[in-house]
Amino acid sequence: MTTPQALDGFYAWKRLAVTLVIAMVANVGMWAIVVIMPAVQQEFDIDRADTSLPYTVTMIGFALGSVFIGRAVDRVGITLSLIGAALCVAAGYTLAAVSTSVYMLCACQLLIGLGTAAGFGPLIADISHWFMKRRGIAVAITASGNYLSGAIWPILLSPVLAADGWRSVYLILAAVTLVTLIPLSLLLRRRISFEATQSADAVASANAHSVQFSPRALQWMLVAAGLGCCVAMAMPQVHIVSLCVDLGYGPAAGAEMLSLMLLGGVGSRIVFGLIADRLGGVPTLLIGSTLQCIALFFYLPFDGLASLYVVSLVFGLSQGGIVPSYALIVREYMPAREAGQRVGIVLMATIVGMAIGGWMSGWIYDLTGSYQMAFINGILWNVMNIAIMATIFMKSRSRAQPA
Repeated sequence: MTTPQALDGFYAWKRLAVTLVIAMVANVGMWAIVVIMPAVQQEFDIDRADTSLPYTVTMIGFALGSVFIGRAVDRVGITLSLIGAALCVAAGYTLAAVSTSVYMLCACQLLIGLGTAAGFGPLIADISHWFMKRRGIAVAITASGNYLSGAIWPILLSPVLAADGWRSVYLILAAVTLVTLIPLSLLLRRRISFEATQSADAVASANAHSVQFSPRALQWMLVAAGLGCCVAMAMPQVHIVSLCVDLGYGPAAGAEMLSLMLLGGVGSRIVFGLIADRLGGVPTLLIGSTLQCIALFFYLPFDGLASLYVVSLVFGLSQGGIVPSYALIVREYMPAREAGQRVGIVLMATIVGMAIGGWMSGWIYDLTGSYQMAFINGILWNVMNIAIMATIFMKSRSRAQPA
């Protein structure tokens, strides 16, 4: 167990470094399906909406895992939770590699999504206990593991996909998951003490009185906001590879754009983490959501190869700070000992938004024959998010203190 004096100390930063590496490996389950989508569509001879189903199921599993694994972290700690998640993900990859239909693949992706969730919300909740003054940047760095995973792995996997097919990609990922996540999770066995979180709980209680909503109402508003921002976010993140295939640029160009988008997101998350340490979670989220909405508009007039690279980078730089801010808001207004579950619930909504947005964009494409209306749909959902967060911001009597 650890005392309050360890917060923001050397061990906390060392733990953050290990956490980042774990996140970079664990989160590949979210992005691998995006890379293999064109190959899956070709092999099973299905339309774009059905091709999006495995991604949607992955995100449903991710959403459920965010809550269930978050609760497990509150009770048994992050190490056992990560080991169980690694076994679940490896099993999902292995079974997916021998799937004979898109529906069997969907069932396997549910397992992958459940386990992959451990690399995002639960890790964020765990690391948030070890920082007080620098919680914003710590959460941002941990959340960046998700985008670093999406930036690095598509490039690493593309040659394997081209040479040996998507099934070989999944078998490699199964092995990588087991040999990295289990040993690394053992380095996180040390647990925070309740004494170390008491001062944070006191600040969270004081902050709760500064917002003119009950904790339950605030949580549901964050759930709705998370749904809106991530339906919008899913459009370019999920369909950029397929968009490039449609335009004749090929899947490799789409994978590069996805990597560029997510690398931009990494930088954005770090910058927004620093901003959050000064402004708090609510203003930071509102800024990020507004910038994301503006960036989505840029996809409407531009479809040239060079312009898509630029717009994808702009989009990544705009939206990276949104999702981590939800975790910060929860930690600013909710008790620390409930962090795993409450962060999980809010992040579950963001993942459900990604799932709905990924499928909905494919469905709109099948109806209209292009992605123009899908981008407009995303913009409208983003406007809903801005409206909710602006309401919370305006109803706040004063800026919340970091908890």
